[in-house]
Amino acid sequence: MREILKQPDIKEELCIRSTLGFMAYHGGTLEKATDVVAREAAEITGASYYGLIQSGDDPTHFPSTKMIDGKSENLESFLDHVKIVITIHGYGREHLFHSVLLGGQNRSLAVHLASFLRVALPDYSFETSLDEIPKELRGLHPKNPVNVPPFAGVQVELPPTLRWNRDEWGWSDTGGIGRAKQVNTLIESLSHAVNAWPL
Repeated sequence: MREILKQPDIKEELCIRSTLGFMAYHGGTLEKATDVVAREAAEITGASYYGLIQSGDDPTHFPSTKMIDGKSENLESFLDHVKIVITIHGYGREHLFHSVLLGGQNRSLAVHLASFLRVALPDYSFETSLDEIPKELRGLHPKNPVNVPPFAGVQVELPPTLRWNRDEWGWSDTGGIGRAKQVNTLIESLSHAVNAWPL
């Protein structure tokens, strides 16, 4: 990770607030719009936030389990502070274009988030059964940052249809493309769910 962080088109973002945190460490041009969701939901709820943002045309993809191998001081500060975390990722599977997957070891929080999101975004399905989530997207590995805090957390995998702006034909908040309304709805719903979660 230290070598990745030396690349000129990669930057870290860190805000320490409450002991609930949002992460988006595949942000920027890698898993587009994920950093926007995490950053703004954290701002609205007063949560802490850590982002790793790439701006290059050929972004580097790395496994989540590599994040804590030689982790940065910023990530260490974040993980030392938060007690529970929500990570925002993007994924693509042809048969799951309208499915949001909620993995991670904190299953109570996953169910809680899904209960809010289902109401706000009825055109999408929200999967909390780990058996129905592809193995590589379940976020259960102990070295995955979502599971490092004391109460672990939820890995939210967003499909491309949710992050895509159909009106402007591009990824939301990327390269001059505006915000798709479903992204705003997602941020608002996540914020309501976090505010209703007992810290």
